[in-house]
Amino acid sequence: QVQLVESGGGLVQAGGSLRLSCAASGTMFRIKAMEWYRQAPGKQRELVAVISTDGLTNYADSVKGRFTISRDNAKNTVYLQMNRLKSEDTAVYYCHAKAGIINYWGQGTRVTVSS
Repeated sequence: QVQLVESGGGLVQAGGSLRLSCAASGTMFRIKAMEWYRQAPGKQRELVAVISTDGLTNYADSVKGRFTISRDNAKNTVYLQMNRLKSEDTAVYYCHAKAGIINYWGQGTRVTVSS
């Protein structure tokens, strides 16, 4: 079992920054990549960023150059630094990990960007 707990969401003005954290616990050895997803009201959940155990990263086109995903393996924590936020970044952000065929999700943290 793996537990994921997100934090760091909130209300921010357009152009501002937030840093999200995802603390993982439990049986971690089968976890490879860690990911951030988001779901805006009325929209499907979408992949925002992914980071491998080796630190390789990939981003959705909509956030490239503004968001940075990182991980601290010693703390089992993944971060999402979000800069130059836009109103369209408003969503609930979820941390995701996969162990074998089992998907683990956090409870989500809400980010609201006011224009």
